[in-house]
Amino acid sequence: MNYFPAFLKLDHYKILIVGGGHVATEKIEKVLDFCSHIEIIAERYSEEMLSIIIDNKLFYKTKVYETGDVEGFDMVIVAVDNLDVQEQIFNETRHMRTLCNAVDSVAYCDFIFPSYLKDDDLTIAISTSGASPAIAKHLKRYIKKVLPSNLSSFLKEMKEARNTLPKGKERMHYLNEKVEAFFKQKD
Repeated sequence: MNYFPAFLKLDHYKILIVGGGHVATEKIEKVLDFCSHIEIIAERYSEEMLSIIIDNKLFYKTKVYETGDVEGFDMVIVAVDNLDVQEQIFNETRHMRTLCNAVDSVAYCDFIFPSYLKDDDLTIAISTSGASPAIAKHLKRYIKKVLPSNLSSFLKEMKEARNTLPKGKERMHYLNEKVEAFFKQKD
């Protein structure tokens, strides 16, 4: 199964994470890079997860997942080892407009988490469609090594130029030349 690569604007998405352990902690850290409308349901929480919840003032409940808990959410991340719960939540989301990700169970996923690099406005995502997360992780490390160290500041400069110059072919040409010059000096 191949996944369509897309960058979603999560500003108004309401996200539920089911689980409070190590894997749920990894997922919440990734989601927090892009939004903060997150609620958590778990029977137990790791100290690290509770720290993240408190630091980010997130709403959470200590309870067993029950049918109907996904109601009103746009996205659900199921980070529990119980395959029956993963299947139950995935099947429940089929009747609503809710995207579901069940960690390590691609059969119960509408989307998967790519390996990614994030530096201000720059985000580079890598996916193997679940075939080998290890390859994606190593590609991420490789790409990070070859990226220019000042790319983030150059991107800010480009954003400012794009926002101040009038639209049109001249702007496109100018910006393209600046990018070519930036990468030529890095070769």
